Amino acid sequence: MASADLRQELDCSICLNIYTDPVTLRCGHNFCRVCIDRVLDTQEGSGVYTCPECRAECQERPALIRNIPLCNIVGRFLSTQPDQEETDIFCTYCIHSPVPAAKSCLMCEASLCDNHLRVHSKSAEHVLSDPSTSLGNRKCFVHKKILVYYCTEDAVCICIYCAAGEHQGHRVEILDEASEKSKKKLKNVLQKLTTKREETEEKIQRLQERRRKDQEKATGVTERVTALFTNIRRQLDDLEKRVLNEISRQEESVSLSVSDLIQKLEIKKGELSRKMRHIEELCNMSDPVTVLQEPDTGDLCDTEDRERHDDQVHGVGDLDVCLIAEKIHTLSDIITGLNTGIYVQEPTDILLDVNTAGNNIHISGDRKTASWSDINQKRPETPERFQYNQVISTRRFSSGRHYWEVEFSKSGSWLVGMCYPSIDRRGGQSVIGGNNKSWCLWWYNNQYSVIHDSKVIRLPDITPCDRVRIYLEYEAGQLSFYSLCDPIRHLHTVTATFTEPLHAAVCVQGGSLMISG
Repeated sequence: MASADLRQELDCSICLNIYTDPVTLRCGHNFCRVCIDRVLDTQEGSGVYTCPECRAECQERPALIRNIPLCNIVGRFLSTQPDQEETDIFCTYCIHSPVPAAKSCLMCEASLCDNHLRVHSKSAEHVLSDPSTSLGNRKCFVHKKILVYYCTEDAVCICIYCAAGEHQGHRVEILDEASEKSKKKLKNVLQKLTTKREETEEKIQRLQERRRKDQEKATGVTERVTALFTNIRRQLDDLEKRVLNEISRQEESVSLSVSDLIQKLEIKKGELSRKMRHIEELCNMSDPVTVLQEPDTGDLCDTEDRERHDDQVHGVGDLDVCLIAEKIHTLSDIITGLNTGIYVQEPTDILLDVNTAGNNIHISGDRKTASWSDINQKRPETPERFQYNQVISTRRFSSGRHYWEVEFSKSGSWLVGMCYPSIDRRGGQSVIGGNNKSWCLWWYNNQYSVIHDSKVIRLPDITPCDRVRIYLEYEAGQLSFYSLCDPIRHLHTVTATFTEPLHAAVCVQGGSLMISG
């Protein structure tokens, strides 16, 4: 009864057979590895995975943990059970009713129940074994004698006549001893196979984890791209409104100018009509004295006045297509933002080089944060050290596309950008942006500016943000700056032909900044 209860506990609830390579879920229920894998495969597209036993849910595909104690229990249980083909072996001599066999005689090639076993020959030639249906395989097919030896040279089982005949002089072993040796080898092979299977399981788990991370990454990229295009559509809508408003404004301005000129010309037209009528009246008069006493009519067609009005007609403004085109040129900034937004990668790891830091700048232990300090750090004077409160990165970039991000404190001002390693370390032109070997974004007094070779480009006012991204495309010769507020705003892109490797560079003028890339 206890054996039957144990047998029931070892059944997989999916296939209803005894466990094969049992694994455990987080909820504690066990299943055959193949069975639960098939169930999880069917749940792949549903977005949730459930235990077939208790319906416990999880969002990610659960890891399958091999239940080693249960594997051992199943193995021991199976080893104590007779083979299925032997459980239905009956006594050869009980012909009236089937009686289960207790032993099989290899000599007689017959199975015997307990009663027939008592009267069976006890001769050494009659070798008894557990009940079996393959008794003929235990005899030599040449001499029809029981196999008792194993020839190690020919790797075959032989009888005593084979050992004295064709296998004479060969190294032979008793079957049981040879079997034990073979079992030891098989156990070693089994151990190696078990190790390889466990390694394979680990690889499968790593690949499943990789797949999960790839799915999460794809979801993140999808969200970023969706947000990016939503932002681009908003920017395009805003740009369309601005361009159409500019066209309407110019049209209204031109229309007002033309209407004003038309009004003046209508007044002039009335005056000319009046003069024409008066002249016609003079022409129809018969009294010469009256005609001749009229003032000189030569000024009635004043050429200078006509030219002045002609100039007014030609001087009426037209639509400023250049201004409209300049506003539409903002599309290039949107496209630049599109390119950078879609190109998703991990931020470049940036570490600040303390050997280049000025003495009024404090560098954190992880070399990610730079802070203004009014206490002189008293670092040793070296050719690499900057005179002013700035520092460059240890890493240099001579190819590829890279980006890094900087987060700022609310106080102070700062400069972030990139520079050549040949930048001056002392003197007024050593500050980044103050020479032709560096480019930087400057934040001062709630205003963004871009500086290169001491030339300052003030950028349009936007909502202040405490986080910016610096994006480098070395081969394209582009260095772009972005504000990472919501939504991300492209601030400016500088274009140059880079002739040296570039270092990240920062300068703090009060406050602090932290590099997150």
